[in-house]
Amino acid sequence: MNLQFDDTIVALASAPGSGAAGLIRISGNEILPCLQDCFDSDAKWQNSRLPTRYSGTIKLAGSDSRLPGALYFWPTARSFTGQPLAEFHTVSSPPLLESAIENLAAHGARMARPGEFTLRAFLAGRVDLVQAEAVLGVIDAYDHEELNLALSQLAGGVSTRIGAARVDLLELLSELEAGLDFVEEDIEFIDRETLVNRLQKIREFCEQLYLDSSERMESTGSLSLVLAGLPNAGKSTLYNALVGDEQAALVSDIEGTTRDYLVTSLNWSGQPIQLIDTAGLEAGVHEISVSAQQFRQQQMAQADLVVWCTAADLRPELRSIDQSQRTQLAESLNVITVLTKSDLSPALNGDAACEVALSVAEESGLEDLKHAVLSRLSESRRGSRQLIGSTASRCRDSLRQAGHSLQAAEEAAQLQVGEELVAIEIRGALQHLGQIVGQVYTDDILDRIFSKFCIGK
Repeated sequence: MNLQFDDTIVALASAPGSGAAGLIRISGNEILPCLQDCFDSDAKWQNSRLPTRYSGTIKLAGSDSRLPGALYFWPTARSFTGQPLAEFHTVSSPPLLESAIENLAAHGARMARPGEFTLRAFLAGRVDLVQAEAVLGVIDAYDHEELNLALSQLAGGVSTRIGAARVDLLELLSELEAGLDFVEEDIEFIDRETLVNRLQKIREFCEQLYLDSSERMESTGSLSLVLAGLPNAGKSTLYNALVGDEQAALVSDIEGTTRDYLVTSLNWSGQPIQLIDTAGLEAGVHEISVSAQQFRQQQMAQADLVVWCTAADLRPELRSIDQSQRTQLAESLNVITVLTKSDLSPALNGDAACEVALSVAEESGLEDLKHAVLSRLSESRRGSRQLIGSTASRCRDSLRQAGHSLQAAEEAAQLQVGEELVAIEIRGALQHLGQIVGQVYTDDILDRIFSKFCIGK
């Protein structure tokens, strides 16, 4: 990758296709001659260090035609890219925007490569590597949760915490090395208990981020919602109602009709969901029954939320089994309990253990179930994730190595084997954390990250 970024670059920064507005972005240390040749305004160019807005027209290539709009000019290194930056806002068709870009390219600018604007911002120290990846995360976010996560990362939420951990490690390292300089005087700059406690706190932070990165790598974007319960609990009927297809799953009064599991992709209020119908809980002895129960256990273990279906007409001798199973599941899984077939036994609708009562036959309670599911999923995800998927994938090994170095430093401090060994492990942890935020990087890392960007970002 060519890391030279003194030349002037230009690109269409708005989404391709027709839209309410178009945006052309230009950046470079020699941007002003290019703008003076291509942009005409009634106002004179101001010799100001403050951002300035100009109204005027930009020339199109190969003609005397002009495109009206507004030019926003950041003349100093305080811009996003760390160098003079201009953005031309207009309402126009893509061909005219491309013609304006062609004319700018003919007057000293060149077409920007994918992600080059954000790359320049990173190289200028305006954003770190975690924030740079969040730019693409904002663009690619598939729901509000992902968007909020990317915006939080872009604002520096994770970077601030990693930066604080690095500062703490640097302070520990300086105190240890100061102690090494005065080893003959037997001066202790930091006591062992304080050293161990601070190392443990940072290690736990890195381990939590590592666990979070593992979850993000396993995430597919859609949340899995599993319907479970005893046989003949109305799971398949509910599945058909939620899917909107009465024949999606085979429905019968005979217990154990469902042997395999069915999966359908849904979208509830912008949230992608994988709805999964599983076999009812039973102690089968046949090979097919055993396989069905294995599938059932596997799907529930991987589910973001299990909807336990309790039938209103459940036989009295099965009620204790039903209650025992849903209680046991709730100890390790995210479970919401619904009362199905509520039209058959209205007296049970007040069951305190059931959060939603519904009847597919009477078409009641389905919307209540959707709202309850979305609310529960939102609660379970809120605050539990700190990294977008692309960052998690890149940082996973660095976080693991940082955790190992901190663990080794902590053990060395506890065993009092020598402060120089503790210092070596702390330097290793600093190296790995530096790779996450971009204090330490290679051209290959930058090329792998920014090649995924679109042009103009």
